[in-house]
Amino acid sequence: MARWDIFCSVVDNYGDIGVTWRLARQLVAEQGHAVRLWVDELPAFVRLCPGASADADCQYHAGVEVRRWSQPFPAVEPADVVIEAFACQLPTTYIAAMSGDAVKRLWLNLEYLSAEDWVVGCHALPSPQAGGLQKFFFFPGFTQGTGGLLRETDLLARRRAFQADPMAQQVFLEGLGVVRDPDARLVSLFAYENAGLANWLDAMAGGSRATQLLVPQGKVLVDLQHWLGETQLIPGDQRRCGSLHVQVLPFVAQDDYDRLLWCCDFNAVRGEDSFVRAQWAGRPLLWHIYPQEEDAHWDKLEAFLALYCVDLSPRAATAQAELWRAWNAGRGMNDAWSEAVECWPELSAHAERWCVRQAAQADLATALEQFYRNWLSYAA
Repeated sequence: MARWDIFCSVVDNYGDIGVTWRLARQLVAEQGHAVRLWVDELPAFVRLCPGASADADCQYHAGVEVRRWSQPFPAVEPADVVIEAFACQLPTTYIAAMSGDAVKRLWLNLEYLSAEDWVVGCHALPSPQAGGLQKFFFFPGFTQGTGGLLRETDLLARRRAFQADPMAQQVFLEGLGVVRDPDARLVSLFAYENAGLANWLDAMAGGSRATQLLVPQGKVLVDLQHWLGETQLIPGDQRRCGSLHVQVLPFVAQDDYDRLLWCCDFNAVRGEDSFVRAQWAGRPLLWHIYPQEEDAHWDKLEAFLALYCVDLSPRAATAQAELWRAWNAGRGMNDAWSEAVECWPELSAHAERWCVRQAAQADLATALEQFYRNWLSYAA
């Protein structure tokens, strides 16, 4: 058993803590390691792990030691494997402790997820650091030559069993206050603020088939409220407009969010963590990528679409791509949604095929474990 330290600086939203919390749990449960997760914003962690405390300097959940990343940083012995997630800067005292003895430690910079071509060439590259230390860049990804995606060993088996059990889905949804309309298309919406939402809601409200839209608490609620002419929506609120039935849900823990994605026919997601989990749901999805300076996020979006749409027919590939482009541009959702609905059977079948293809690769935690073992052999 090795000791792992994972450092998470919560920059915005819940992607950073979402990824690191999932990874920490998996390294404990499946790889048998002792993991400390250092978090600088514990309230964000509490949203994902409701049993946690926002005030405790040290607490244990799912076998993970969760520590407050405070200033000044406490004097601790560095772990055997050190992960700085998403280029966060390790405490200077911690780095000094790493270089202050003769113990060899693996230092990894876990990067953001991207489908861009250059990722394969940069994955696992070393970066010499001061004090004789060496850091390696570790890139999650969708192709061979990358670190893969976060996926628990039994995830797809659990998902398929749940999707094959209508009663289990009914009980879960009722626990959220949702009574499913069997004739409606069930859609989840978790997104950043988006000027294109009104146009999409208009399209669903005017559609020939009923849509039941489930909206967990989040940034997009402001746009939903504006469209409905409301000043405040809270969990449990429901509104109907034409063919559209909207219901606001509470922010749920990660495992419950997985089940929500599994229940739905279509999932609109954001960032990185929910984006990956929606792919494992095996259902059509819509990605709201995190906007970056100089529109760098568009390159990432197009790189993923190039991979994802390879096996689709020309019409379905165009429908998929135009829907994502319209959503991320904040405009033109009406026509894009209508075309996607026309291609629904193909998009649905493709979502499951993509999931199976991604699952054929090593998951991120397993890839990290193998990299560590290889590094130990090399360092010996």
